[in-house]
Amino acid sequence: MRVEKLVVGAVMTNCYIVSDEATKDALVIDPGAGATKIAGKIREEELALRAILLTHGHFDHILAAEELRREFSVKLYCSEAEREICMDPVLNVGQQFGCVCSIAPDETFVDGQSLNFGALVFKVLITPGHTKGGACFYFEREGILFSGDTLFFESVGRTDFPGGSASVLVDSVKRQLFSLPDATKVYPGHGPVTSIIYEKENNPYVNEEGYLY
Repeated sequence: MRVEKLVVGAVMTNCYIVSDEATKDALVIDPGAGATKIAGKIREEELALRAILLTHGHFDHILAAEELRREFSVKLYCSEAEREICMDPVLNVGQQFGCVCSIAPDETFVDGQSLNFGALVFKVLITPGHTKGGACFYFEREGILFSGDTLFFESVGRTDFPGGSASVLVDSVKRQLFSLPDATKVYPGHGPVTSIIYEKENNPYVNEEGYLY
């Protein structure tokens, strides 16, 4: 499996193009901006885009989704609890940042659901806290997790936006993510790649005392 990171938009969001090198099946995760750039990469590499996945509905993760959905005639997926956030410019904080946007998902998923798009197979882990319906995507065979804004390198997602909760976020990280194999490679929504074992040992925001903000 190939993972290509494109840093897009004003707040430097990580958009990922995930593809199977043999079949060219591909997914786009969190197209926060730069639809032309993302589409260009897909076409340049002759990928077959199967779906667009959202870890959550904040404006900086969805801005390019509509254009890509139309251009490639694919469906947009998010968690059921995130549907309202995707569609409401106040809840997705786009309005707060002067970037009003709204998008309706085609399909939703639930915690523990296994999804496959051609050769790409993964499990959905619902991890509320940053938003009420945030999700991570775990590719067990490859040992890769796309963590959205739940878990970052030596940090976690902020919880002062609508639907956020510090205690819920800490529980999500400990219960859902820190139970994964230590060697799991973590591709976050912002910043550099990390791993589960590194964050267990070095993340100052999630420890035995809880959330340290």
